Amino acid sequence: MMQTKWIGRTHCFLVVVFALLFPQTTRAETTNTHISAGTQRMKERLENIYRKANPANHPFLNHARAEMYRRMLQPLTNSPLTRTVPEKKVSFQHKYAIELLNSGDNETAIKELTRLEQLLKESRLNNGQNRTLVRDNLAIAYLRIGERENCLSNHTIDSCLLPIAGRGVHTLPRGSRAAIQVLTKQLEEFSDDLRARWLLNIAYMTLGEYPKQVPPAWLIPPKAFESDYDINRFPDVAGKIGLDLDTMAGGVIMDDFDGDGNLDLMISAWGVHDQIRYFHNNADGSFTERTKEAGLTGVLGGLNLIQADYNNDGHVDFLLLRGAWLGTEGRQPNSLLRNNGNGTFDDVTEEAGLLSFHPTQAATWFDFNNDGWIDLFVGNESTSTDPHPCELYRNNGDGTFTECAAGCGVAAMAFVKAVASGDFNNDGWPDLYLSCRGEPNILFRNDGPQGSDKSPKGAWRFTNVAAAAGVTEPIHSFPTWFWDYDNDGWLDIFVSGYKIENVRDVAADYLGLPTNAERPRLYHNNHDGTFSDVTRSTHLWKILHAMAGNFGDLDNDGWLDFYLGTGDPNLSTLIPNRMFRNAEGTFFQDVTTSGGFGHLQKGHGIAFGDIDNDGDQDIYEVMGGANEGDNFYNVLFENPAQGNHWITLKLEGVQSNRSAIGARIKVTTNTKQGSRNIYKTVSSGGSFGASPLRQEIGLGQAESIEAVEVTWPVTGKTQVLKGLALDRFYFVRESENSLAVKLRTFKLGTGELNVHQHVHH
Repeated sequence: MMQTKWIGRTHCFLVVVFALLFPQTTRAETTNTHISAGTQRMKERLENIYRKANPANHPFLNHARAEMYRRMLQPLTNSPLTRTVPEKKVSFQHKYAIELLNSGDNETAIKELTRLEQLLKESRLNNGQNRTLVRDNLAIAYLRIGERENCLSNHTIDSCLLPIAGRGVHTLPRGSRAAIQVLTKQLEEFSDDLRARWLLNIAYMTLGEYPKQVPPAWLIPPKAFESDYDINRFPDVAGKIGLDLDTMAGGVIMDDFDGDGNLDLMISAWGVHDQIRYFHNNADGSFTERTKEAGLTGVLGGLNLIQADYNNDGHVDFLLLRGAWLGTEGRQPNSLLRNNGNGTFDDVTEEAGLLSFHPTQAATWFDFNNDGWIDLFVGNESTSTDPHPCELYRNNGDGTFTECAAGCGVAAMAFVKAVASGDFNNDGWPDLYLSCRGEPNILFRNDGPQGSDKSPKGAWRFTNVAAAAGVTEPIHSFPTWFWDYDNDGWLDIFVSGYKIENVRDVAADYLGLPTNAERPRLYHNNHDGTFSDVTRSTHLWKILHAMAGNFGDLDNDGWLDFYLGTGDPNLSTLIPNRMFRNAEGTFFQDVTTSGGFGHLQKGHGIAFGDIDNDGDQDIYEVMGGANEGDNFYNVLFENPAQGNHWITLKLEGVQSNRSAIGARIKVTTNTKQGSRNIYKTVSSGGSFGASPLRQEIGLGQAESIEAVEVTWPVTGKTQVLKGLALDRFYFVRESENSLAVKLRTFKLGTGELNVHQHVHH
């Protein structure tokens, strides 16, 4: 039976403090391999769903789809009537080859694409468009061979970083050499093909021959990739510490799951048989996988993860989201994993009242009615033929939730790709922003209780004010978040565009050529319920094509920067993930190349966090795409340190929700130039990937901290903390004095291990 949030508070506080002060004595040493009944039921439910999956409707079951098209193609190949129906044969031949390519069977795909090329020559379908299509895919197949033989089998910290150089150059050149031949042939026939031009430059990079060997007419000049600012290299150390998981698209949470003060990692991948992975931070530069011991065996799939302490017991729980992009095949349940506080997790989705079957990857934890219990909003993917209304789950305070979206006015029907929560109008009620694909975005203003019943369980209302607030664009969008990028105390909105014809649009943007692709929006809060579009003036009017994103402070200067994971399922969308530095709230500088962030592989869940307790934020990113053959190694970018001050605050609500989500922080520092204010709101950051709920705040060249003010969500009261020192970690409990905590600082990995040998079967 669930206890109320007030029972055992003092004891829990002492336990947490003890754990933070003496992490070595509280490390979970469980040997439990038990899988709870709820986890077992969910495992069986998922296995049943996956077993019934229809490859004809599931676009990413590539091996099964390849076999399906092979069988369709067989009677046409053997039929004497084949010559009279070339269109059908060509169509199936193309689909078969593409599924082979997407499944990772590159050698067979090349054979079938070559056969397709011959079929075109023998038919009346041998036009420029079809020749281009075949060459594009042939080039990608050859590039994929190069990637498999080099970037995967002989992976280095420079692999696939644009512009490719150093140890990223391929030692086995056959794939890229063949790709160059195909792409050159294409450009000789269609010299203005920017897609082929982009891939040709990448192929030359992989051979160490860029830019000198690239034909001048097709060269993308090195200047196009230069950074606006030198942020210093953030080396990828994932391979040194066993965190370079070979995955497909997925999510990540970086947070302290066992209460020892060190940030752990929960990592998912969306494949139907992909096991969630839990890594414990050993506080010595190493990590230990505890997936089995945590009772998580059989927790499969999941494109995104978000965390909160939903039952106010002091332990970080999390939600795993499934079914996105899959339409009717995406009617899959999400999973709520309860942290038992002993190193184990239980799937409590059904008993908590959260079991539903909708395609989604978008959700946010927020206390919409300010009753001290964290609620949940889930943004589902609706189409005209397959409606899935959004869901709002009110926390009942007893371990269960009640769905109330329709009654609150938030049961939106849209293809929702991201959700963020934040109090944009500073009225004390958290609001919602929904990023939608192919339709205007939605800003739900929280209007509070309605009618005579003003209790948290009374009637509640949200109103869509997106049009009046000026935040409906981009029409095709993906990741989004609330943040105060200019430190004025009001939450702004970033939302990235997500629509390109193909990689040609990205090439055009790098070359300064026109394109109709979708661009992001940065909306500045006008403090009156409206926003101004400042995308152009802040130097962000770019083709970013982002799937994931999160924000943090790369250099601890007190201005929030952001990182975007880019790409789409198409294997040819080899575009760099992008990092932008905030130049004192006025504009953003592209630091992708200087920091070594420009990974060409598909970027998904991103988390910023001080994983080695040295005061600066590192970045973990889940790599890999949606197709079965589009796997790659996850990365952990270690911050080289920039010399600025910081403070880390771990807040704990008492009347407010235990996670302190929605609490507003104001840090006032003393500098040589005078007093300065820095603002943060407690959240996990962006909409795809989750940063720690403890707040790691850069203070720049502050000389001292004048005060830290925390405004708590439920009471609206501001707690003022004085006498805090620079470069320290503080535990702050609502309405009580802060407690300085000494965390062990350590270096990630030991020795120099720059090449990681991997064998794939």
